[in-house]
Amino acid sequence: MDSKNKGLLAYILVCILWGSTYLAIKIGVHSFPPFLFGGFRYLMAGSLILLYGYIKKLEFPKDKKDYFKISVAGLLMLGLSNSLILIAEMRINSSTAALLVATVPIFMAIIEQFIPGGSRISLSGWIGMVVGFAGVGILSLSGEGLDTDTIGIFFVLLASLAWAAGSICSKRTVAGGSIIIHIGVQMLAGGLAQTFMGIVTGEMSRLHPEASGIWALIYLIIFGSLIGYTSYIYLISVWPISKAGTYAYVNPIVAMILGWLFLSETVTLKMIISTILVLSGVIIVQRSKVVEKAAEKAMEA
Repeated sequence: MDSKNKGLLAYILVCILWGSTYLAIKIGVHSFPPFLFGGFRYLMAGSLILLYGYIKKLEFPKDKKDYFKISVAGLLMLGLSNSLILIAEMRINSSTAALLVATVPIFMAIIEQFIPGGSRISLSGWIGMVVGFAGVGILSLSGEGLDTDTIGIFFVLLASLAWAAGSICSKRTVAGGSIIIHIGVQMLAGGLAQTFMGIVTGEMSRLHPEASGIWALIYLIIFGSLIGYTSYIYLISVWPISKAGTYAYVNPIVAMILGWLFLSETVTLKMIISTILVLSGVIIVQRSKVVEKAAEKAMEA
């Protein structure tokens, strides 16, 4: 299979599998304390990936500084972003969390404004941001319940910002070794950070997992991390990050359907309007970046 088809397969896996992880997280945090739940997930997944790399004799980074550089992205995407989502899903519906995470491409566009060589936001891009955040605003306003908890919504937006920063960091990191090893190091870094936070905050005394939580953890390790996260890191290594980020259009739809089927989460008119606005805003931002890059190439020609 050539790199083009591998990239497409990775994209499809990220769209479907990551859409399903919000359901598994929702089930898991009702059984496990949040930090230890995330920590166990990534410690196990990272260890398995590094063991695979060792058995297959894949190249490990030779410079110790490379391990630090690789770990930064893992701390942002897994240690910080995933922890915030775990805490948020104790307060909001899984489908709401997935919808808000769709803002990641918008945060990517904002971050790129402040880094050398990053894309600049055009007028249409700014309009897209306004539309997208208007959808977030509608979701946050009025009503009480698991779909409108303001603190939970704020945590997911912070998680989206951290994930966007980590994705850009991972994309720009130049380090030795196989990309598979990079993924394992990132997971271990994130898992160690979450486990440390769990121990410090006294979660060990509250660790009494139920069977449903254990199955959710196993699902997340295999499908969310070993397959899903590996596919994502590969995807952003072969596709432009703006194109790869469009997986965020599909995840909320998958999460909404699964949340409705398995957790009886209600799909309200407000959620539908918010979904339309958020995804429309993300699409406008993404399209503006594509048009901008095409114009730059035309000028260079």
